[in-house]
Amino acid sequence: MPKSKIYDDIPGTIVFDSDKAASGYFLNQFCISLRLQENRDAYTADREAYIDKFPMSPEQREAALNQEWNRLLELGGNIYYTSKLGAYHGINFQELAGLMTNMGSTAYRAMMVAGGRGIEGNRYKSEWQDKD
Repeated sequence: MPKSKIYDDIPGTIVFDSDKAASGYFLNQFCISLRLQENRDAYTADREAYIDKFPMSPEQREAALNQEWNRLLELGGNIYYTSKLGAYHGINFQELAGLMTNMGSTAYRAMMVAGGRGIEGNRYKSEWQDKD
């Protein structure tokens, strides 16, 4: 298990660092493979057989097959690679971000146009603990 990092205390944030890159290598290779039509065709023809070409963990495989977007990032997926899987399913990047934030694409877009999320509120998970 990788050691804790200072940014692990930021709520709602999954940092794609070297540990995530290493653990998600084959997951990301699967996702980026879908940029090619021949691979999309092979995946469409037999998803199970195609995904089995990539030695992912059972959890990564399940998350990819079930379109569990945030789980893919937790398991080492890079957002730019996993967006290729989203595109395969007809989901553009803005829609994907809306799904991942539970905001929907319209509200997500409005938030981003307005400058992104505000910094008000709890900025660290450690602030969530009751202080006596």
